[in-house]
Amino acid sequence: MKEQKEQKHVSILVSGGKRLAIVTLAGLIWIQPVLGVGPLSAGSGAVVEAASNVVKLGEDIITSGTKLVHYQYTVSRSGKTAKVLADVIQVDLTNPYVKLDVMTGKGGQVTTRQSVQGMAKETGAVAGVNADFFNVNGQGVPMGASISDGTMITSPSQLQGMYAFAVSKNGTPTIDEYTFDGSIKAEDGTTFPLAGINKESYYTEPNKGFSHVNAMYIYTSAWKSPDRPKDSSTTPTEVLVQNGVVQEISPGAAIQGAVPTDGYILRAHGTAANYITSHLSVGQRVEANYQLRSVTTGSTLDPSAQKMMVGGHTLLVNQGKPSSFTRSTTSISGSSAVARTAVGYSKDGHTAYIIAAQKNDSSSGMKLTELQSFMTSIGVWKGLDLDGGGSTTMVNRPLAETDTTLTFDTSNGGTTQRLVASGLGVYTEAPQGSLKGLKVSGSSSLLIGQEASYKLKGYDTYYNPVDASGIQASWKSSTGSLAWNGQSFKAVKPGAAEVTAVSGQAKASMKVNVLGGGDLNGLIANTTALPLTAGTSADITVTAQLKSGGSVKVPASALKWEFVGFSGSVKDGTLTVQSVKSGTQVGYAIARYDGFSTVIVLSQGGQTTWESFENVSYPISFTGLPAEAKGKAQVVQGSGDHAGSKVLQLDYDLTGGTGNKYAYAQLNGTIGKSVPANPTSMSIDVMGDSSLNWARAEFDVNGKSVYVDLARQVDWTGWKTLNIDLASQGLGSSAKLKRLYVVNLAEGQDERSLTGSVAFDNIRFSVPNLAGSANVKSNTVLMTVGQKTLTAGGMKKTVDVAPIIKGDTTYVPIRYVMDYFGGQANWDGANQRITVLRGGTLIDLTVGSKDIVLNGKRKQVAVSPIIVNNRTLVPLRLVSEQLGISVKWEQKTKSITLQS
Repeated sequence: MKEQKEQKHVSILVSGGKRLAIVTLAGLIWIQPVLGVGPLSAGSGAVVEAASNVVKLGEDIITSGTKLVHYQYTVSRSGKTAKVLADVIQVDLTNPYVKLDVMTGKGGQVTTRQSVQGMAKETGAVAGVNADFFNVNGQGVPMGASISDGTMITSPSQLQGMYAFAVSKNGTPTIDEYTFDGSIKAEDGTTFPLAGINKESYYTEPNKGFSHVNAMYIYTSAWKSPDRPKDSSTTPTEVLVQNGVVQEISPGAAIQGAVPTDGYILRAHGTAANYITSHLSVGQRVEANYQLRSVTTGSTLDPSAQKMMVGGHTLLVNQGKPSSFTRSTTSISGSSAVARTAVGYSKDGHTAYIIAAQKNDSSSGMKLTELQSFMTSIGVWKGLDLDGGGSTTMVNRPLAETDTTLTFDTSNGGTTQRLVASGLGVYTEAPQGSLKGLKVSGSSSLLIGQEASYKLKGYDTYYNPVDASGIQASWKSSTGSLAWNGQSFKAVKPGAAEVTAVSGQAKASMKVNVLGGGDLNGLIANTTALPLTAGTSADITVTAQLKSGGSVKVPASALKWEFVGFSGSVKDGTLTVQSVKSGTQVGYAIARYDGFSTVIVLSQGGQTTWESFENVSYPISFTGLPAEAKGKAQVVQGSGDHAGSKVLQLDYDLTGGTGNKYAYAQLNGTIGKSVPANPTSMSIDVMGDSSLNWARAEFDVNGKSVYVDLARQVDWTGWKTLNIDLASQGLGSSAKLKRLYVVNLAEGQDERSLTGSVAFDNIRFSVPNLAGSANVKSNTVLMTVGQKTLTAGGMKKTVDVAPIIKGDTTYVPIRYVMDYFGGQANWDGANQRITVLRGGTLIDLTVGSKDIVLNGKRKQVAVSPIIVNNRTLVPLRLVSEQLGISVKWEQKTKSITLQS
């Protein structure tokens, strides 16, 4: 879309779409009739009646001529019903303001890879998906043909049954299987066949031969790698041609340097090389001619007449019906339900369908046969399979936004995108229109206590974003869940609300959900153990795990903290131990959010310093990947806050090589250094360099590597203490710390520093036998239903409430269980909640509720606590089993034996 120019007046579509308001940048509004504002044009093939197992969930306009349609597809598998979410970008090929084009790696060059979202951002696409198949262990070159605006980027590989999707310059879509048909013509009139354009080495079909043996290929400036190609098993003879004239011939060796933009390099081997030495000379003219030929009809296709072409795999749909597969689908898990990407067009040729089937926590993926059925149900007349599985990614630009977002979570996990060789993009070529409507933009979900600002954004008559920053508006919330403070909204209580901006007679709204305990599955702190010592300070992050999937960081203002056994505070996310109560060996810091809790156990000696780098007696060395990665790892005198101590400094230079880059500080050669047994957490002081690189640690556990994130982005300068939860890593009793390192990922590499220096100090580990076990007692207690006496350690004691049986459940006074087995039970009368603490375990039980919270995770149980004579009784087996206390029940005497 062209850059918009400043306007004195802009237009707004107000409620009902019947009147158009003219808004000045000062925010004043006049009303006039709407003229020439029509609905999205979608082509006659775009709207079809869904089959009974395909339900349309909704649709969103992306730009003029393009919309995103959401479907649910239901299928029976082995007698069970499976539901799949599928998203379809529908493009009106008759609309002059929208076009399709191929997206290629980085900078439009093959042998590079980039995420779909990265390619869309680089090229200005408003939507896109991953496209052609490529060899993940190769150089990153699409297997099929790719054409952009009449220029062939890659030719089809000599493989059988591989189809391609194209749109001609007159807007006609085609799907067919093509071969490359080309030759060069020397000045003496002789010719030699060309095998392809910009191809990496591969095995041809059906003869399974080496692709570059006795063959000649063209390499253009769209080829990035210095190897043309890599691992070809052939010695090249290369010819540099510029403006149709031979500039250089290199017999038996590659020409050094990149291919110029005004020329190409002929790469030949064997008989093709012999032809070059016999028929070409520097200064002579040479002509290259090529076209594509349909395997099915034998007719030719001129690349220069095509707007675009992108390769794929098997044909899926032909004449509106599922097609026989044109190629074996074993290698692409054809009979398994995985994420899928496909493309097709309608019978009248007016609509293109770009399809992605989700495979994530919300959707089970599709088999190829299911994808065929789905495609025919939504109106696809002819369609083919694009690269799927972990590569399946779709992005789209939401209305009034300037950047694309992920349409759905990928099968790689959430927002993680695989780097791919090519994509299929959607582009708008519309001129700037007048403002058609407003949209409120901001977070759609908040946690209690969180504050959020919302903005007005606009879109024009072509559904492209326009500047609405000058529009003055008043803001309000439809419910008391959100409170407006004049600058932003604050989440006050759980519930749904509608945030509305009003400017004169124009208004725009969005729904916002304030998440409460009912929306959560768990609450997790970033560390589980800390030392119980006055002055202890640690950065604490608490994350809420949502029922809907995913997680969100809980703002500090939304948390309520309780401290047991010590006095402490939490300010700006930092927990500080101010003083410890006399005689206390175990303390608890409990973070609560709307009925959920998570606990950090603090104990005397609960955290020991493992390495301070003051007296290192083992080797420390630098290693890097790729081979070009340089650097140094050494123990040096610290700086800043650590000027008085020695630290491990890691200097790195990752400017060489390609792809993901790693700089390692290797501890004790390749062996590593043993860490305490069964560590639950680790803290480490890290001096950051604001490089935005990824900091990690690598442990060895019985010969297997375990990778632990220290910081996803080093976004600070100076020293910072990081606390890392190790409880879920399963490090066991024989783990060794092998490496501390930084990673510079290939994706978004230009946004991170390739050179820098970080340092590490004071590595500390917490272990479970020190983190909370001091308050755990071993004992044997005998209770009898209906009797207000118990025997503990052979001594009879009187109690004020007896165990009872209600229904099929035995209830015991929890206070006495804690008294004799260690730990404590605290009563919160306002919330009718009992908090049980023993060792490293926290259980929250609520009277009358069958939901409990065990160490931050919600669990549902069969029975709930009760109150008898002002004493809280809890289900015996529930609490004892969670606290590690064994229960023996004697039916005849109604006696209970508890033992730990």
